[in-house]
Amino acid sequence: MDELREQCPWDRKQTIQTLRPQTIEEVYELTDAITEGNWQGLKEELGDVLLHIIFYSKIGAEQSQFTFDDVVEAVCNKLVSRHPHIYSNVVAEDEAQVKQNWEKLKLKEGKTSILSGVPQSLPAVVKALRLQEKTKQVGFEWDHIEQVKEKVEEEIGELYEAVASGEQDRVEDEFGDVLFALVNYARFIKVDPENALERTNKKFIRRFRQIETLASEQGKNLHEMTLTEMDELWNKVKEAERKIV
Repeated sequence: MDELREQCPWDRKQTIQTLRPQTIEEVYELTDAITEGNWQGLKEELGDVLLHIIFYSKIGAEQSQFTFDDVVEAVCNKLVSRHPHIYSNVVAEDEAQVKQNWEKLKLKEGKTSILSGVPQSLPAVVKALRLQEKTKQVGFEWDHIEQVKEKVEEEIGELYEAVASGEQDRVEDEFGDVLFALVNYARFIKVDPENALERTNKKFIRRFRQIETLASEQGKNLHEMTLTEMDELWNKVKEAERKIV
């Protein structure tokens, strides 16, 4: 990195602002590798993310703000301070107690709200999950899954009522409530909602591309096919996948 900042015109002109969108892209590529269970891809994407960490640290050092060693030292100190059940005499018998202690320690560090650690720029589904995980630590949580299921059904009913009313702003509001309730249900059934939705996105892309291929093999164009004809191809693709599994 020292050499690149001195010798490469592109690397030399980068700032923390110009790197930001590329960092976001690299993290999404990392999550793709995780979702696909691609260990080789995971190794490569971790290297790309590490490169960005080193890049930011280099710029920080140039601005006399911090060095890479400072970054590592800071996170080590944070881990020690937030794991008193390992490095001190605090007792934590399970994962739930560890998370509760973690949030209490963050408040002692100056946080004004347990929600202050949730980045505003997080994707909505991820943010909903993090908000619910945070508030759970202070007991703002349903007692059992049936209550969550009832809440999902209640919100869906309110959505249908909003759609019938024709009030678009209310429809969007109620739709958001449904999604939030489903994220909550996902937590109770131990499903990562963001990852689950991305798996479905990938499945849809895979199947639709196969429909395009099948249509082409039959000398047809999707633009000229009826929904019924395309649905028949979709069912063929699904059936073929079931046989493979």
